[in-house]
Amino acid sequence: MNTVAQRIANDNDIERETPAADPAPLPVQPPPVPMSAGRAAIYMASSLLLFLTQGLGMNLLNANIYQLQGSLSATTSEIGWLSAAYMAPYASMSIALFKIRSQFGLRRFAELSIVCFVFASVLNLFVSDLHSATVVRFLSGMAAAPLSTLGFLYMLEAFPPARKLSVGLSLALMNTTLSAPIARIISPPLMDLGGWHALYTFEMGLALITLPVVYLLPLTAPPRAKVIQKMDILSYLLLAVGFGCLAVFLTLGRLYWWFEASWLGLLLAGAIASLALMVTLELPRKMPLLDLRWVFSKENMHMAGILLLFRVVSSEQTTTAANFYMQLGLLNEQTQTMYAIILMASIAGGLVCTVLMLTRYVETAHVLALVLIATGAFLDSQSTSLTRPEQMYLSQAMVAAGAAMFLPPVMSKGFAAVLAKGAPFIVNFLVIFLFTQSIGALCAQAALGSFVTIREKFHSNGLVEHILLTNPFVAQRVSQLSASYGKVITDKSLLNAEGLQLLGQQVTREANILAYNDAFLVISIASAIGLVLLLGHLAWLRLIPHKAAMPVVAARS
Repeated sequence: MNTVAQRIANDNDIERETPAADPAPLPVQPPPVPMSAGRAAIYMASSLLLFLTQGLGMNLLNANIYQLQGSLSATTSEIGWLSAAYMAPYASMSIALFKIRSQFGLRRFAELSIVCFVFASVLNLFVSDLHSATVVRFLSGMAAAPLSTLGFLYMLEAFPPARKLSVGLSLALMNTTLSAPIARIISPPLMDLGGWHALYTFEMGLALITLPVVYLLPLTAPPRAKVIQKMDILSYLLLAVGFGCLAVFLTLGRLYWWFEASWLGLLLAGAIASLALMVTLELPRKMPLLDLRWVFSKENMHMAGILLLFRVVSSEQTTTAANFYMQLGLLNEQTQTMYAIILMASIAGGLVCTVLMLTRYVETAHVLALVLIATGAFLDSQSTSLTRPEQMYLSQAMVAAGAAMFLPPVMSKGFAAVLAKGAPFIVNFLVIFLFTQSIGALCAQAALGSFVTIREKFHSNGLVEHILLTNPFVAQRVSQLSASYGKVITDKSLLNAEGLQLLGQQVTREANILAYNDAFLVISIASAIGLVLLLGHLAWLRLIPHKAAMPVVAARS
């Protein structure tokens, strides 16, 4: 992602600072030669391969995280360290990669990146316990960050400069949504073949296929420049520590619970201290790593709010719905058809958004996205313990299509604004994007997961209040549940206790379902509020030119 904007800036002849000693003006670069349709298709396929290689490495674990507990002899809380270890370096790595790529060249960056990813994939085959798996996941998070950048670059390489921020960016962002459903579809056969090792043997195979692609298909390299200063290293390390601590805190806070583990508070304090020190160092600098005054401008905060809204509403499918299926006892084998529908809906939504990006009705994509997500989440909020994937095909397809249509218009507008400011502002835009999409995604997951936990306790207390053996309906239900143990347990009191335990399990399940329904409803309401604000904003933008034209008309009359 970080290299994308500089490539586009180069195509639009944006001036760059180069370390040339000769003060003579740089020669005008000739216009790029249009790529043939066949070669463009190869670059687009290579982009898809890179996105799948990077995305499956992350989503295969998330899709099978509870099945892997037995393989690694870990509890639910302990297995969460794998996700935390992956996200800790991944949250900030692209910022450093932008500077490294700009100074040492795109070709070296691409070749070294894919070699590191192959090495990290091979290490997965030697994992034998939770500790080794955590170390390897940390290295995988570092190695995976460049692959998403390369995926964007290969997609944009296939299009002329006029289409990079419309068709190219839209298709690249669509590719980022495909890994999650594909991981759910292919996980059952891979787990049957060999558990953890089968999953990451597949990832290693994808990495080995990607390796020759990067070497055989070169990318157009922008001019190199010396952009790394000594102070940048310290600033980035503080930023990386801050983002990494936040990632671990948000990933594990819900599992260990926020106020129960003291080390969670230390992580949060460390994140705040590191980021505060980084801000203190950056503000007085003449050439800072981050222009914080520009980052916190009104326009950027508006864009960040939209990106955060996207992370909240898109988590309906990526985390909330997936956890809801597990609460119902559904395994990946039983949801394969539904995720195939989600995959097709994501592709359809991305293609519709691509078409809209070529017209003057770009904002229509936002409106359609929010309408689809709000409607789909509302339909999901009517679920019961008898709900099965078949009843959620329509709602989940709507959410998937909406999520694929939401992001491209925002990113296109953001890139255009950054390029108007100049290439040095690209890294500042990256901070906004990475914070909202990585840390923001973790924050949305943590908030919704905690909300489900709190609401489950609320509904559980409400349901338990009515479970009294003096109630004939409750006594009849306990008798029915304990009847299957009647031939084994002869003691009446023990038999009733067993029936009450089974009834308690059913109450807990129903309380969880009601809690997830509340979460779906909250997401639907958030999408609806976002839709109302968007429509109001669009109406205001159309009203401003009208008001400005009124004095002119009055003066002429």
